[in-house]
Amino acid sequence: MTAPDQPANPLIPSTSSDSSAILGRTEPRLWTPPLRELTPDTSYGFELITFARDVLNTPFDPWQEWLSIHAGELLPDGRPRFRVLLVLVARQNGKSIWGHALLKYWLFVDRAELVLGTSTDRSYAKKAWAKICEEVKANPFLARKLGPDAQRLTIGEEALTTLDGAQYYFAANNGRAARSATLHRWLCDEVREHRTRDAWNSASNAMNAVADAQIVGISNQGDATSVLIDSLRDPAMAYIETGEGDSRIGLFEWSSPPGSEPTDVGALAMANPNFGRRLDRDALIAAGQRAAEAGGEELTGYQTEAMCMRVAALNPAINPVRWDALAVPDDEAVDLAEHRNRLALCLDVSLDGTHATLVGAALLPDLDDDGEVTGARVHLEVIESWSGAGCLKALRADLPTIVRRVKPRVLGWFPAGPAAGVAAALAARKGPQAERWPPRGVVLEPLTAETTAVCMGLAEQVDAGEIVHPEDELLQAHLKSAQKLKRGDAWVFGRQGAGPIDGSYAAAGAVHLARTLPPPKSPLTAV
Repeated sequence: MTAPDQPANPLIPSTSSDSSAILGRTEPRLWTPPLRELTPDTSYGFELITFARDVLNTPFDPWQEWLSIHAGELLPDGRPRFRVLLVLVARQNGKSIWGHALLKYWLFVDRAELVLGTSTDRSYAKKAWAKICEEVKANPFLARKLGPDAQRLTIGEEALTTLDGAQYYFAANNGRAARSATLHRWLCDEVREHRTRDAWNSASNAMNAVADAQIVGISNQGDATSVLIDSLRDPAMAYIETGEGDSRIGLFEWSSPPGSEPTDVGALAMANPNFGRRLDRDALIAAGQRAAEAGGEELTGYQTEAMCMRVAALNPAINPVRWDALAVPDDEAVDLAEHRNRLALCLDVSLDGTHATLVGAALLPDLDDDGEVTGARVHLEVIESWSGAGCLKALRADLPTIVRRVKPRVLGWFPAGPAAGVAAALAARKGPQAERWPPRGVVLEPLTAETTAVCMGLAEQVDAGEIVHPEDELLQAHLKSAQKLKRGDAWVFGRQGAGPIDGSYAAAGAVHLARTLPPPKSPLTAV
């Protein structure tokens, strides 16, 4: 179920004229609806709430109670409705408190035979395990369920075992999690840190023979490298939106709507259910203001941590907010074909050779309403792209025809990168004069300048507002996925996610070439 962008909670007014009156949402912005009415007979969440209050002496906050009831939904046969559950909420709202209470419930009330806890790495998982062990031993009610040797401390075999035979152990997020075991419950903390599916494949498949198994993943949002979040959230969202698909994978997401500003108080209340309660409202808003002004890594960090919004890259090479601000609608974009005497093209190929992009750029004057020149900006446009296992063969066949048609002044590529092979193959072409390479009037220019200067140059041009681009999906995806890959004190574009970023290099190269072209001898119109 998708909650409206304007909170329906009566505690949250429809306008933010008085931000001090806005409290965090109890109900998540996105959530999987129950299959039937939730009561103490149809959800173990009610029992979990009582357990936390009366046994653990840690009464839940309103959002934690809501989550308990919905996460604990039961099927008619008594099994958990959600075999896999993903809980996304901004940091410092009490998700770990709720998760630890759930884990103790599994051990002492549910009496699950084998319970696994994982976190960012083994050291974090062990700290959580040790903390829970100490809390259990200090609790007069739970301590009665422990024998004299309940806590095993042997390295690699650490476990907490109750007198009822329920056992809790921990593991790192890797392919050895739950190997050679039959797992009944798994609390997977910091799901955003799973960069591969290794731990998931290991632990989830250790539950195949357990009919009432349950996995609960808890985290705030991440970036394109958070592959496990994406692989769980996508099918959950498909079911929420269509009612079709896997009804036993659930999503409960407290997050700001996509595109929200860091200072949008209503959006912060959607991501932070304890906004204005346990969380300092003013401190969170002030941090958002600083992040908006700083941009870059500080902004994306705030978006993922405090707004629970997915970002393409945590350390973006190109400021995504500035990039979006420089976009123009297609019908307002300049036709680069009309400015061939200023046009530069640049080609780049992905590292795995399955994608290639050709980008055009031209440095053109800005004119005011009276036709007076007020400055100059580089206009960008994707000329062509290729994808798939055979894309390089298609590229070699297509590029000469495209270049003859477009007639740029210069065509560049990075000779130290994967496009070098394409350039070498084209240079070795044999054929009639009409198919000569390069076409008449086109200069081939390998980008032998420092790649760091070319990449950082594009970022500087974007920050300075000296780029204009249509809202091209390919450029959006590639540039927003590119992160800073350090080269001493400088950086180049690096790929952190699964997608290619060759469009980023092609755009940077085209901008560099366009800005370094000598002034045309002919008028600004096409030759």
